[in-house]
Amino acid sequence: MFPKISIIIPCFNHGHFIREAIDSVGQCKDKDLYEIIILNDGSTDEYTIDQLKKLSSEGYHVINQENMGLGAARNNAIKKAKGKYILPLDSDNKIRPEYIYESIKILDSRSEVAMVYGDAQYFGDKHGVNKPGEFNLQKLMLENYIDACAVYRKSVWEEIDGYDEIMPVMGLEDWDFWLKMAFGNYTFFYIEKVMYDYRVLQKSMLRSLSVSQREILYNYLEKKHYRYMHYHSLNDTLIRAATQNKKLVFKLFLSL
Repeated sequence: MFPKISIIIPCFNHGHFIREAIDSVGQCKDKDLYEIIILNDGSTDEYTIDQLKKLSSEGYHVINQENMGLGAARNNAIKKAKGKYILPLDSDNKIRPEYIYESIKILDSRSEVAMVYGDAQYFGDKHGVNKPGEFNLQKLMLENYIDACAVYRKSVWEEIDGYDEIMPVMGLEDWDFWLKMAFGNYTFFYIEKVMYDYRVLQKSMLRSLSVSQREILYNYLEKKHYRYMHYHSLNDTLIRAATQNKKLVFKLFLSL
């Protein structure tokens, strides 16, 4: 019997956190509902390597590969997934058991829904709750407001060719993935409830991006999705301005 949901945990030098991520999944007592796939993306930290070896010896499904980046790490793990639904979980974050139960219930009962996402409880260097709100295409075109920790159908991942593995700078693979899904007219479903815990680190991958790296990423996404952006009346000027003042541009766009 196959699990309903495959929880994908890419790991690069996050050995100090990965046990917390795995233990959070284990809070769901219905073990038959899910599987955990850990993808070691060429970790170089000895502690992380040791922890991943221990997890493998304990029976966890650990895949080892040379460092290929986040997009390839997720794709290669999902290729091995047996679940009908996919839940990417960063190795330094945690999920709530309700996320598994509620996402399965929604996706099982509503065939038109392609993905489910919810609120996040911050912990670490920041506290509070992140509430992304109901799906809004214009907002998604301006910023990556939906975290990677969402549940979607594996069939959708196959249909839109998975995560981008050739982005010039790592950091926005999930944004690109949501844009491909949105422009493919797939349906997003928002649960207004805390579904996972998001660790905020001052030295996280996204926080470490320079201004020039962010500009490279925005330009790459703009060119890649230009015809869709243009179709939805978001012009080049707005996209460039959005990198500097997203809230202002969003308000201006809504007033058009």
